[in-house]
Amino acid sequence: MKLPARTTLFAALSLAALAPTSLPAHATATDPWVRAWGENAQGQLGNGSVLAQQTPAAVTGITRDDVRELSAGGGGAAAAANPFAVAVLKDGTVKSWGANTTGQLGNGTTTAQSFPGSVAGLSGVSEVSAGLNHVLAVKGGRVLAWGANASKQLGTGQDTTNPYKAPVPVQSLDKVKDVGAGCDFSVALRQDGTVWTWGKGDNGRLGTGTNTTRETPQKVPDLLDVESIAVGCEHVLALTADGVVKAWGKGAEGQLGNDSTTDSNKPVDVAYLDAVARIFATSASGFAVLDDGSLAGWGKNTDKQLGDGTAANRTTPVVLDALRGVQGIAGGADFTVAALDDGSVIGWGANAAAQLGDGTTTTPTGTTVALPPGSGITQVATTMTGKSAFAY
Repeated sequence: MKLPARTTLFAALSLAALAPTSLPAHATATDPWVRAWGENAQGQLGNGSVLAQQTPAAVTGITRDDVRELSAGGGGAAAAANPFAVAVLKDGTVKSWGANTTGQLGNGTTTAQSFPGSVAGLSGVSEVSAGLNHVLAVKGGRVLAWGANASKQLGTGQDTTNPYKAPVPVQSLDKVKDVGAGCDFSVALRQDGTVWTWGKGDNGRLGTGTNTTRETPQKVPDLLDVESIAVGCEHVLALTADGVVKAWGKGAEGQLGNDSTTDSNKPVDVAYLDAVARIFATSASGFAVLDDGSLAGWGKNTDKQLGDGTAANRTTPVVLDALRGVQGIAGGADFTVAALDDGSVIGWGANAAAQLGDGTTTTPTGTTVALPPGSGITQVATTMTGKSAFAY
């Protein structure tokens, strides 16, 4: 990978910025549970309470071995922010918990729930994704959706903005292998490598060449051979078979990575990246794990959530050479957490709500440790724009 001189400088800064701190005394040994920490005013941590957690606490009744995928949605502590989480289990059933103002728990009610409950009648699910206030799920190559529909993000094709409190089918999509729910819009990746979008079109987040809201899925033009997608609040990343990372949507914080702060309603190339193995989108940033095991990040950085030692937004990727072995990354409004290949969970960025899970509310200068090596964790998730985190 050939990077400009300024990016090389940022990489050098990252060596010091990402040096891990010592293991905190509170860190727990291996146990079987999904863990959660941070804000919890709406029961989004799933432990039966609405008390904030400064260290990882067990989600009631869900073991890591049972979980195929966990995704969290909503924002901050206020009820209107709707923080919640959903998990698809390996047996194909779905659990949900947290806020439920728009029916995003899918259980037929709008009542919040501080512990996991089943989405009734739903089985055979392979993928799930929580957005700001709605959920997408893949079952047998078809997409189901529930929750808010004010921006037609459920893709039902019906002329209604009413929320749906139980799963309904998304119109005209089959052979779907993955989905991503953003802030008021939805994305699906089909098995043929095409990407389809629907819902709110502001900032060009649908990638279709216009900013028009759509109530049914439409293919993103001229985008082929996509292997994976990652969806932020108002932007989308796509990794193609030849290792190119494409981005579209809001660009004000540099989250498109194309050396610009301009929105784009069509896919653009993320600059200075090749040999990309995996991509991740946080609320307003992007990360790529490279083939050599290193990590690159770009986008919003006002709370040091990129981990490059600065608080400046980055419009092109910064290579974080000191941080390797990343298995998964997630991030909310102002922080980032990562699961490493040694089983540990680390974090960086803001920490006033204990969203880094290190037992403090102090903003660190480098990384903090929420769970130690050997904890068995392989993946992380956070609420879409909030300050709650999960590890499984």
